Amino acid sequence: MAITVGLDIGGSTTKTVGMKDNIVVCKEIVKADDPVTSAFGALGKLMNDNNLNVEDIDRINITGVGSSFSQGDMLGIKTVMIKEFMATGLGGLYVSGLDEAVVVSMGTGTAYLKAKGRNVEHIIGSGVGGGTIVGLCNSLVGISDPMKLSVSSINADLQRVDLTIGDISKAEVAGLPMNVTASNFGKAAEDLTGEEKVAGVFNLVYQSIGTMAVLSAGVTGIDKIVLTGQLTMMEQCRQVFDLFTTLYDKSFIIPEDAEYATAIGACIAGAGR
Repeated sequence: MAITVGLDIGGSTTKTVGMKDNIVVCKEIVKADDPVTSAFGALGKLMNDNNLNVEDIDRINITGVGSSFSQGDMLGIKTVMIKEFMATGLGGLYVSGLDEAVVVSMGTGTAYLKAKGRNVEHIIGSGVGGGTIVGLCNSLVGISDPMKLSVSSINADLQRVDLTIGDISKAEVAGLPMNVTASNFGKAAEDLTGEEKVAGVFNLVYQSIGTMAVLSAGVTGIDKIVLTGQLTMMEQCRQVFDLFTTLYDKSFIIPEDAEYATAIGACIAGAGR
């Protein structure tokens, strides 16, 4: 049986997976200056690295913001367009092993989805996401590579950046530990290092995403929240959402292959087409 390939085409990054019998057998991430180059580059790399020929691929299912740039079949292989929210929701359930969840897609911005079985509903979206991190950090420290930013700031002192409950109150506030953020960048010192500024940006973005996720969970009545997208690859992500799990009594889940969830979901959503 030939494999199905799922492509999640972003503006400059494409995630691609190959699935056979509903199991992921290969995966790649490729960056390029435009979505068409990124998509063909990812497909070519997947085929080259896994010794695949055209006849080994039954179908290509494409999704993502860059999928609209693709015209016709890729390499003569049947190519099917998949709605991004459907792909992300189904992919989030697949990688988490859950039947029902709030699936959070952390891309350039952030989308919040209710996924149950094969039904996916868009709850709300936010402009706060990876693009926010890249844009703000580039303005503050002149660096735009997310992984470099993450690594350089992981040990920075957020106490010099953010105002906490303990900074503004001597008495405990019910349900809120003293070290919880009261105001992002609310205590920013004049002599902040570049690493501290970057740490503050990561904290701001992840906490904003987490707050919206908690509200989405409340609206849907679902307590399990699955995080997907490349922002899940940063250590700061796990630190913030471990705290949110305790603070709000919700299960924030960062599954294996979370960055490939939408590409995986594209394969699943297009099954049988």
